[in-house]
Amino acid sequence: MAERVIPLVDQRIAALAAQVPAQAAAPTGLLTDTRGRPLRDLRISVTDRCNFRCNYCMPKEVFDKDHAYLPHNALLSFEEITRLARLFLAHGVRKIRLTGGEPLLRKNLEELVAQLAQLRTVDGTPPDLTLTTNGSLLARKARALKDAGLNRVTVSLDGLDDAVFRRMNDVDFPVADVLAGIEAAHAAGLSHIKVNMVVKRGTNDHEILPMARHFRGTGTTLRFIEFMDVGATNGWRMDEVLPSAELIARLRAELPLVPLSPTNPGETAERWGYTNAQGQHDPALGEVGVISSVTQAFCHDCNRARLSTEGKLFLCLFATQGYDLRTLLRGGATDEAIASAIAPIWQQRTDRYSELRSSLPADTGDGARRVEMSYIGG
Repeated sequence: MAERVIPLVDQRIAALAAQVPAQAAAPTGLLTDTRGRPLRDLRISVTDRCNFRCNYCMPKEVFDKDHAYLPHNALLSFEEITRLARLFLAHGVRKIRLTGGEPLLRKNLEELVAQLAQLRTVDGTPPDLTLTTNGSLLARKARALKDAGLNRVTVSLDGLDDAVFRRMNDVDFPVADVLAGIEAAHAAGLSHIKVNMVVKRGTNDHEILPMARHFRGTGTTLRFIEFMDVGATNGWRMDEVLPSAELIARLRAELPLVPLSPTNPGETAERWGYTNAQGQHDPALGEVGVISSVTQAFCHDCNRARLSTEGKLFLCLFATQGYDLRTLLRGGATDEAIASAIAPIWQQRTDRYSELRSSLPADTGDGARRVEMSYIGG
């Protein structure tokens, strides 16, 4: 059999420069794109490094020991991140999520959390400040993050069976240490803790019910994510996607569920609540969510922007290009100029990849490739 070679385009180089309009305009607190979608959620990647090698995100055959990560001086400093976050809040952002790579690998991350916690939205309230992590370092970091001002945490966990989990993270990391991190987050007082499970048919779909049983009634919300064609290196195949509708049917065969209303506009997860004997949602039992980017696209109300580790703004998880804000930051641009550059980027946004997926030509390796999820977070 011929060796499989996966090309990797470095999107850190191929990115567009953000342009400062000749006439600077002050933020109004509301930016909408060409489809009327407001900017409400900013996801900030603080590192392109990760200590896991999950095959749906950073497969080992691509991100090997010789992979070149960004040099430290290329990364945005905490002060630069905070400055940009303040400008995005002025444009109407309400939630800030710190991502990676694995964000807890960024040294002294709690200092950034403390800086961001001092910012305010256009309504004068603190932003909803949250973080996504693989949980490997959470047990030792949870208390410091909470004390610094972190509101919530989402932990990635793809199964309870230790052999399955070690195989999926591909670095032989034990599931018990991630579970200890989740317990530490609860003990530290972090609220609304979520666990995200990426489901691949034939790989870990037999872990769906064990995961649901484990987290039911614990105060942790479990969310199932369809295996997605993010980036260009994860070997995505449609036959490995388990549709959320089928997944919910599997759960309801054993654990009665009722649909719940979204908690916020633009919410990615469809919510299902566990029921009591009367068939009504029992909040004490909690809920599950399904994120169905492949089979039930939610592009129509997507309100998320993503800031890469080195300051490039991406408008979609499946984007092929970003907009360079770091050059403005380090080139002496004023806050007004940077805010004025951000506005037209969002206002001209047309992204709706998931809605178009089935009508797009097959990726043959020619042309622009999608940005890797490990570079801009999930």
